[in-house]
Formats: sequence, C-alpha cells, structure tokens
Amino acid sequence: MSTHLPVSPTDKTRLFLAALGVLLAASDTYVVVVALPNIMSSVGIGVDHLQRAAPIISGFLLGYTAVLPLIGRITDEAGTATSLRICLLAFAVGSLITATSHTLSVVVLGRSLQGVGGGGMIPVALAMVAARWPPDQRGVPLGIIGAVQELGSLIGPLYGAAIVAVSSWRTIFWVNLPITAILGAVLWYTDRGIRSGRHEDLVARGSENRRRPRRNLVGSALGLLGAVGLIAGLEAPTSLADSVTFGSAYAPLAGGPWASLSAPVVIVSAALLAASGAWTAFARGKIRSTSRERLRRADLPGALLLAGVLSCIVIAFSTANPSKQVLASSTPVVAPVGVLLALLFWWRQRRAEHALIPPGSFAVRPAWGSLLVNLCLGAALIAALVDIPLFARSTVDPNSEIAASFVLVRFLVAVPIGAVVGGVLCRNRGRARYIAACGMVLSGAAFLVMSTWSATALGGAIRPSDVELMVCGLGFGLAVSPLNVAILGSVEDRFHALAGALGVVSRTVGMLAGLSALTAVALHRFYIAEARIPSAFKLCPSHPTTCPAFDAASTNAVVGELHTIFVGAALSAGAAAALALWTLGSATAARTPTM
Repeated sequence: MSTHLPVSPTDKTRLFLAALGVLLAASDTYVVVVALPNIMSSVGIGVDHLQRAAPIISGFLLGYTAVLPLIGRITDEAGTATSLRICLLAFAVGSLITATSHTLSVVVLGRSLQGVGGGGMIPVALAMVAARWPPDQRGVPLGIIGAVQELGSLIGPLYGAAIVAVSSWRTIFWVNLPITAILGAVLWYTDRGIRSGRHEDLVARGSENRRRPRRNLVGSALGLLGAVGLIAGLEAPTSLADSVTFGSAYAPLAGGPWASLSAPVVIVSAALLAASGAWTAFARGKIRSTSRERLRRADLPGALLLAGVLSCIVIAFSTANPSKQVLASSTPVVAPVGVLLALLFWWRQRRAEHALIPPGSFAVRPAWGSLLVNLCLGAALIAALVDIPLFARSTVDPNSEIAASFVLVRFLVAVPIGAVVGGVLCRNRGRARYIAACGMVLSGAAFLVMSTWSATALGGAIRPSDVELMVCGLGFGLAVSPLNVAILGSVEDRFHALAGALGVVSRTVGMLAGLSALTAVALHRFYIAEARIPSAFKLCPSHPTTCPAFDAASTNAVVGELHTIFVGAALSAGAAAALALWTLGSATAARTPTM
C-alpha cells in the first residue's frame, strides 16, 4: 500500500513553478535557432562560416547532457526544492553571461551553464512528482511536465523571432533574469511555509528542537552583492567603464576571448558568489555535515567520469558533418578517451561505497527498458524536427527558411496535446506499455506515409499532410508520459531524479546518433540518384542555365533522400514500440515508493 500523503495545494503550486521553469529552459533550448545568425555576427563570425558556431550548440548540449546524472543524484540526496533553486541560479547566471558576451568563448560558456541549469530542471520536476503523487496518480502531472517540455520547442523559436524583430538578440537572455528571480522568490516563499508548518508540528509534539532555522543573512548579503556586481561587471555600462573613478575596475587583466571575464569587478563579484555558497554550505553547523555527506553519497568522482563519457559522445556526434561523415573527424581521438573513461566508470561503480548508479538499481525490466525506448524515440524524433522543415525548404518554400520552419508547427502543436492525453490514460500503470507502443506505432505509420510525399505535398492550403504531421506529433506525445511513469515506478524512491536524468540523456543521445546515422544513409541514396541525372546541357541544350527538367530531377533526388530518412525514422519508431511492449510490461509490479 502506498504511504504517500494526500497531495496538497502547496505540492501543486511547487509543481506549477517547476513546470514554468522547465518551459523556460525548453524554450531557450530552441531559441538559438532564430538567434544564431545575430549571435554569430556579434562575436565576429560570418554567416558563411557556420561551422565555427558549432560550439554554441554543442556547448549547450554538453551542459544539458553530461551533468544531468550528477544533478539527478544530488537531487535524490538533497531534495527537489534545493536542486530546483540551484538549477534556476545556474540558468540565470548562464543567461547573464550569454547576454553580455562579445566573444565566442564567452557565449559558449554562457550557453553551457544554461544547459546545466535548464536540463537539470527536468529530472528535478519528475522527482517532485514521484515524491508526492502515488504511482497510479502520476500520469497527469507527468503528462503536464512532458507537455511543457515539448511546448518549449514551439514557443522558443516564435518568441525568439518576435524579440529579434524589435530588439537585440541579447534581450532574449536578459528576459530570463527577472523570470528566474520571480520563480525563485515564489519557490522560496512556498518552501518557507512548508518549513514553518514542520516547525509548528515539532513544537506541538513537544520536540526538543524548537528553534527555527537561523536566517542566512551573511550568505544572502554576499550573494546579493555578488549578483549585482556580476551584472554590472559583465554589462559594463559606458558611464562606469569609461569613468575616471571606476574605470580601472572594468579594465581586463587578460586579453583574448576571455578578456571580459578577467575584469576585477567580475572576479570580485564571482568570489562573493562563491563565498555566499561556501558560507551557506559550510559555515552553518547543521548544514556543514549534511552537505559533505550528500556530496559523498552522490559519488562525485563517478559522476565526473560519466560526464566525460557523455561529453565524448556529444562531441563525436554533434560536431560531425552529416554530408560527409557519421562521426566527427575528432572521433579517432575522442573515442579511445571515451572508452577509457567508460571502463573507469564501470570500475568505479563496482567498488564505490556509494556508487552514482548502484548495481541493481535499474535491474528491473521497465527501468532499463525505458532507457532503450527513449533511445529509439530520440532517433525518430530528430528526423521530424530536422527533416520536415528541410522537405518544405527543398520543395514548396525554397526562398523562405522561416516559412519552411512553420510547417513544423502542425507537428509541434500535437506533441504537448498527446503528452497530456497520454498522462490521463496512464492513471493505471499497467497501461503504460500499450499507450507508449500505440503512440510510437502512430508516429511510425505517419513516417511511412511521409516517405511517399510528392514534391507538392506541403504546399498550398489545408492538405492531407497536415493530418499526417499532427498524427506523428500526437504519437510522440502519447509516449512521453508512459515512459516516465514506467521508469519512476520501477526504481526505488531514492533514485527518482537519477532515473529522470538518465531518461533525458538516453533521448538526447538517440537524437544525436539518429541524426548522423539516418542522414548518412540517406545521403548515400542521394549521391546515387544525383549521379544518374544527365547534365543540364543534355536535358536542355538550347537553354542549360534555366532547365526545368534538370531542376525537377535534382528536387526528386533530394525528395528521395528525405524519403529514406522518413523510412529510417519509421523503423526507429517501430523498434521503440516493440521495446515498449516487451520491456514495460512489468510496470505494474514496480516497487512502491516509501517515505
């Protein structure tokens, strides 16, 4: 029998705040799509050197993926409220650094911190649901979390385009600061009420510990001074930076791409922030011992080894040129390093007293099965996100990238709807495998239909392709909540955040690997088809420069390439459906969380 207490209004408020944080972070994940050309221009990179901007994307992915297991483990040890505040702070600092950056290196640093904070909010939110909602009541709240996460992919490019149209790209990241501050303040107020209630309960029961926790005035003051100084130092207002009195505080101590971070005011402000964290963690007697114990139990060495493995995977896939290679040219160096780190991680997990992923913690079939399903789901999902707009750009919208991207809206709108519906249907954990499999079958069937699209399938008014896109998105949405229900219901409650983190990591790795593999296979077909096209001089000897026959043949070659990708995505979705039916079947036998 479940030992969960009834879900209170405070629990729902905290879930709402966590969902808003996830939505904000998810939106910023995709906002770079429209802001990237402006960011490149600001840091001195021309649009004809897009490959030099790759670290902006891969840096975010590194932060988003590599540190997630550590965040999940710390959340399981320290609690969701503390971890959510830390993630909000990391996201805010990353936004501040990105908004004030003038070099590529600083942009990458800022986006990496955003990835750490933004990615960490997802497992924290999932663990929050698992901690307060009984197993058979998690479907709806998990569906809401999944819906807002997917909604970010729709909102991000839209609000980013709106801001860039009327202001600088930097405004996108400045807006994050007041939003995170408000979320953090409301979360603190909510948690304060919870702590106060617990204190009154102790007093009523005659507990000896009647004193309220001391206010952390010193830590708060140091943090406030550090935050204000960091904003002023990175923004460097002309009135201060050029003044006789304060100008020396803004003079960089070092040159190169990190010059803006070497200004004395920035260094001192960062030191104040570090002092605030140190005071909070170590200067207060009760917290000192628990903080060290939590870090020890979270297995920091193991987390760093796994972060290194995931970083090698991200670098190998995200920096590859799919038109020429499946893996990056650095793979001969990165792969051996990744293998060595993986072996060290395996050795560490077998011998550590408190391993990051304790042996047997994910031995139940729905636990590891959910990770495999997420891997296949990610490989199929990336085909929709990347290749549907590419199909529109190659056929009906050759002169407008924005118009081609808006074709994807029909898909993206259906994903959060499917996530909520899937959550409602998952009120009984035993249905998880059937709902997930049904969703992936729908998506796979839609991909198969897409593999027959003609060059005019996406043009004009309402068309059958609109229905196919919405069915595909609905299928992906349906699978989101059942996977979370299955993995959270099959691990012990002390591993909930870690389980959520590994689920996100599996999907991200699947997306990276799927993009490279499917594109490489499809390009092989394209090159074969292209080699068979006669030259324009043979097809149109009288007017080779304007040859409709040659243009149509080239378009058909591209369409054939994308058809191959859609078939591959359908196979990935089918594999996800089969794995869901096979591995998620024991969800009803999952462990019941304990208090």
